Amino acid sequence: QGKLVESGGGLAQPGGSLRLSCAATGSIFSIDDMGWFRQAPGKLRDLVAVIYSDGDTNYADSVKGRFTISRDNAKNTVYLQMNSLKPEDTAVYYCNAHLAAYSDYVVRNYWGQGTQVTVSS
Repeated sequence: QGKLVESGGGLAQPGGSLRLSCAATGSIFSIDDMGWFRQAPGKLRDLVAVIYSDGDTNYADSVKGRFTISRDNAKNTVYLQMNSLKPEDTAVYYCNAHLAAYSDYVVRNYWGQGTQVTVSS
């Protein structure tokens, strides 16, 4: 089985930066796409950014030009560099990945535990 372990997040001022990391751990055979979602209080969980195994990326319009997603395949880790943060970026950020474990080679959808990002002066 696999597991996603997030780190980073916290408090930033408007215009500031934060970096999130998410490592896929366990007996992993392969990882397809990896991405980040976020959920603000009272709102649905929305896609922020995704990076595919071939390196292609996709971003929500609200973060284009400010956030950058990247991955280190050797470390099974995905990153989200968040610059020019705005108060509306405040949310719980969840890592997501579709991966297969050596136990059965079946691709499943995994979620991290979530990390709080707060943008406030």
